Amino acid sequence: MVLQGVLGILVGVLVFIKPETAQLILLYVIAAWAIISGILEIAAAVRLRRVIPDEWAFILGGVASAIFGVLLAVWPKEGLITLVWIFGVFAVVFGVTQLGLANRVRKTDIP
Repeated sequence: MVLQGVLGILVGVLVFIKPETAQLILLYVIAAWAIISGILEIAAAVRLRRVIPDEWAFILGGVASAIFGVLLAVWPKEGLITLVWIFGVFAVVFGVTQLGLANRVRKTDIP
């Protein structure tokens, strides 16, 4: 736990000192994750094609994930802008759904 704490502090300080480097590292981590998970999804779909119906959807999701990762790695500047937009859209949609949930909870008779 001490090592994890020290590493957390070091990473946090480095992010404040070199934010440009930190954002590129994060982008490449996301790109690698997308590529690896896409490849694994495709492999799983091929192995499960006799067990699950419509495995093409699983393959299509894996291909989309891998392409997303490659595009992030090839065009990092555009990838960062795209990630910001995706996060913004997510935040708005999540906020709207939370307001709707809050309204439903308010109308219930919870003791």
